[in-house]
Amino acid sequence: QVQLVESGGGLVQPGGSLRLSCAASGSIFSVNTMGWYRQAPGKERELVAAITSGGSPNYADSVKGRFTISRDNAKNTVYLQMNSLKPEDTAVYICNARIAAGWSSPFYNYWGQGTQVTVSS
Repeated sequence: QVQLVESGGGLVQPGGSLRLSCAASGSIFSVNTMGWYRQAPGKERELVAAITSGGSPNYADSVKGRFTISRDNAKNTVYLQMNSLKPEDTAVYICNARIAAGWSSPFYNYWGQGTQVTVSS
């Protein structure tokens, strides 16, 4: 069984910074793309940023230049450094990872429980 555990959310003033972490644990053979999604009240879940196993990132236009995604493959952990935060960044941030449990197993999508990020003065 695979688990994704997020940490690092909280309340921050506009212009501030937060760093989110998400660690995958359990029966893991290989981790492919890891990423962060977010969902604000009344809105659909949207991709914020993702990073391949080789380290290639991609970002939503709304966060380019402000957010940085990175990963530590040895720890099966993905990070999201969020700078210059805006009130519209307020949402539940949810970790996602494509993981294979064994050498012959297919990759499945796994999701974390989510961590709340609130940007407010």
